[in-house]
Amino acid sequence: MPELLHERPRSIYERFDRKDGDQTNTHYCPGCGHGNAHKFIAEAVDDLGIRDRVIFVNPVGCSVFAYYYLDFGHIQSAHGRAPAVATGARRARPDSIVISYQGDGDLGAIGGNEILQAASRGENLTVVFINNAIYGMTGGQMAPTTLLGQVTTTSPYGRLADQEGPPLRVCELLNSLEAPVYLERVALGDAKHLMATRKAIRKAIQNQVDGKGFSLVEVLSPCPTGWKMPPREAARWMLETMTKTFPLGVVRDKDVEPSRGMTGRRKDVLPENVPQLLKLVSREARPAGLTAGAGPGGAIEPRFANPRIKVAGFGGQGVLFLGALIAEAGMAAGRAVSWLPSYGPEMRGGTAHCHVILSETEVDSPLVTSSTVLFAFNQPSLEKFAGEIAKGGLIIHDSTLAPNPPALPGVEVIGVPAATIGDRIGSTRMGNIAALGAYVARTRVLDPSVIEEVLKQNLKKPELLALNLKALEEGIRFVNEGGRP
Repeated sequence: MPELLHERPRSIYERFDRKDGDQTNTHYCPGCGHGNAHKFIAEAVDDLGIRDRVIFVNPVGCSVFAYYYLDFGHIQSAHGRAPAVATGARRARPDSIVISYQGDGDLGAIGGNEILQAASRGENLTVVFINNAIYGMTGGQMAPTTLLGQVTTTSPYGRLADQEGPPLRVCELLNSLEAPVYLERVALGDAKHLMATRKAIRKAIQNQVDGKGFSLVEVLSPCPTGWKMPPREAARWMLETMTKTFPLGVVRDKDVEPSRGMTGRRKDVLPENVPQLLKLVSREARPAGLTAGAGPGGAIEPRFANPRIKVAGFGGQGVLFLGALIAEAGMAAGRAVSWLPSYGPEMRGGTAHCHVILSETEVDSPLVTSSTVLFAFNQPSLEKFAGEIAKGGLIIHDSTLAPNPPALPGVEVIGVPAATIGDRIGSTRMGNIAALGAYVARTRVLDPSVIEEVLKQNLKKPELLALNLKALEEGIRFVNEGGRP
């Protein structure tokens, strides 16, 4: 009976059902190196038995659709931000194995600072860096790693040292830092170099499994389409020409040189003696007017229990501050939280909004698409976001500046004269906190004493703190007294 010696890695899908068109072939060009790199990553993951722990961070570039092919957990990152996203994933889930996969434009250009900082911190990550010396996906422009004299669509006469400088050598650059534990440059192109690449990728992943720290494998990879060469010629040019600028080999391996640079690894969890973020005040210490649970309905209604919130208004109305305050108060109350700001070109006077989630379970994404709560501090924001409210949701709008709420079946609307309340207590800017007071009184989602403590942590000027506490009290009173200012 014949014995099966080679088979498709289990971590590569049998069919690429997420892909449009032909679901038996990848979208990569003939001769591209991404397929080999994916295979070596999948083989290592299978052999190490870690598939259920892997988080693969997809970049912007030709490999943007790696989730078509690799049966891992995936996070799509913004251009160049994969090391930052990988850092967040690794710290949020210390038992995970996080692989950041980036091209030369993604890592070396827009993401240059991200990779430097992650490497400098010694994050326990594995980075696979595909270097094909060109922007392959977007038209063949010159990349940070483009060779001197190399012709691209943006360097038709070749890269010039006196204009664009020499190519960036990422391994050598990172080798100037203390923290990285493993840096190696390998290449694709023939059987010998493929096996070396396979071995390097496996070692970089093993290092993370062993908790050693930051590892990066730079893979020289052909780009026949971008280079305008047949695949065989591209592979030969890469091995004969690219390697003169980017010499192959181990640049650093602390298993071989354990005395070099930092010793040990950065811990993935906070020390046990880190003090609690907030020390909550007792019920007896609450100031008058901040009585928790004064809103109608007793216990929290199920529709209010895990709010997905949007806060929207003009820049300068405290929109982002209110969102961050709600998130911090939720965190202090033991909730899983997220806060995602979004604002226009003008911070003050321009439009601004943010997404906030308070949850009894882990937050899978910070983006709020169908919100259950909307704070609207001007009419344009009310009109823009009211339609996104889920049935059973709640709109709290500033009835002074956003007086015309739409009629939405199944949505509760509370008009709070937030700006008027702010004016009466001494500052129009306190309208956001007045609206928050109305929210906690109606929903009981947050204890006012928790909000008070968070305000104390963030506001060091006594007069400003007093104004905020007064606005919170007035918002609570407004709802408790039946919506009368």
